[in-house]
Amino acid sequence: MRIGIQVPAFDFSGGTEQIGPAFARVARDADQAGLDSLWVMDHFFQIGMVGPAEQPMPEGYGALAYAAALTEQITLGTMVTGVIYRHPGVLVKTVTTLDVLSGGRAWLGIGAGWYEEEARGLGLPFPPTAERFERLEETLQIALRMWEGDESPYQGRHFTLERPLNSPQSLQRPHPPILIGGGGEKKTLRLVAKYADACNLFASPELPHKLKVLREHCEREKRPYEEIEKTVLAVLEAGASVDQVVDQVGTLAEQGADHVIFSARQADKVTGVLAHVREQVGRAA
Repeated sequence: MRIGIQVPAFDFSGGTEQIGPAFARVARDADQAGLDSLWVMDHFFQIGMVGPAEQPMPEGYGALAYAAALTEQITLGTMVTGVIYRHPGVLVKTVTTLDVLSGGRAWLGIGAGWYEEEARGLGLPFPPTAERFERLEETLQIALRMWEGDESPYQGRHFTLERPLNSPQSLQRPHPPILIGGGGEKKTLRLVAKYADACNLFASPELPHKLKVLREHCEREKRPYEEIEKTVLAVLEAGASVDQVVDQVGTLAEQGADHVIFSARQADKVTGVLAHVREQVGRAA
């Protein structure tokens, strides 16, 4: 079982000038604790389930590049990039750059996007759901082509790339792992089975059912279900005990999770707990 941490909020004590130092401590502590992954949301406005839109929200890949310079082993990704936020060629270059500069520790976390207020607030396109999923599939095709080194033109319904050159190439081969976030049973999990190395689902009573649906998509795609890393996003409240979190990890493992990522609203206060959880889970394994 792998253990990760997501930082969903940057309203650290001390105001804006403390965002850098506080996030640096979280990244270093998570790395030194042996956690497997560090994630930030790829949002420009804060999301309503965490806080008001006006709450501080650094750009995701800039934050991860900063974390990469401060860490040595922990893997780094967004949970997740809305496909409408960046042109596919630019997104692949961005993730590749993170992979190269981090020594091969980047993920591509991606999804169809959902935050209409944010998109419209910043003047980003926000097409209907069906089109966002079409764009997501084309982006996945472009990413795989660019990481393969295929520079032949790409002509899709939404994107045209005359020469999808990607130099330098990613250190991870054949490419940084692709994680698709979301539990949509008809589209999202089908795309996971067809293109991705990992899914990301919420820790909920529906988890076993969602994984069953993913297995069925894998069978239709003739893809080994075991190839896909099952990541689960769970909430970690400050004040949770090590035993409580270990029990939660055990339950999620029984339901089929391979990698539990704890979204910690007060990330600077919980890395110690996760360090002990990681140690106990490691011993149990």
